[in-house]
Amino acid sequence: MLIKLLGGIMLNYFIYAVIGYLVGSIPFSYLAAKKLAGIDIREHGRGNAGATNVFRVTNKSTAAVAFLGDLLKGAVIALILKYTVNLDAAVIAGVFSVVGHCYPIFLGIRGGKGVATTGGIVIAFNPLIGLILAIYMFTVIGITRIVSLASISGSTLYIIIILCTNQPLSLKVFGLIAGLFVIYKHKANIKRLIKGEEKKLTFKKK
Repeated sequence: MLIKLLGGIMLNYFIYAVIGYLVGSIPFSYLAAKKLAGIDIREHGRGNAGATNVFRVTNKSTAAVAFLGDLLKGAVIALILKYTVNLDAAVIAGVFSVVGHCYPIFLGIRGGKGVATTGGIVIAFNPLIGLILAIYMFTVIGITRIVSLASISGSTLYIIIILCTNQPLSLKVFGLIAGLFVIYKHKANIKRLIKGEEKKLTFKKK
């Protein structure tokens, strides 16, 4: 009986993981660049299908569509499962939606770096923490014009906040996994930051 029960739980978790991965794999940044700018974003700029690369290569409006799409897909799947199943299911789907965004099955596992999708999930789980991180990251970008620095330091700040505040264990697990994963995806940026070679964002009109 116990084995059967555990098997059923594991199967459900697997289903939530697959759902999260498939939702995360929806390539909004790629689609926005393709439909609105007529390009394959993976063949331009840094070569990744993320909103920052869309901004660098195309224009603000196309990047905004890409960013909102990538953010909302994380938020929507987290909210749906949080209120229809439970928080654990939402966390599992959330983690795998970030994985899906970074390694999307629909784009030959060439995606973005998970910042916007993680941000959407954070907002869904902890709106106040999401607001604090958004203010912090936009401030860093405004001062330094280096998006990767905001993403890396923002992820680090998120880990610290989520681990040092009174949060359910599942959210602490999500914060640690998602935060470290986003930092890992920026490993090339970290090397460029150390060398002082990271490219700054320009806000000129395109």
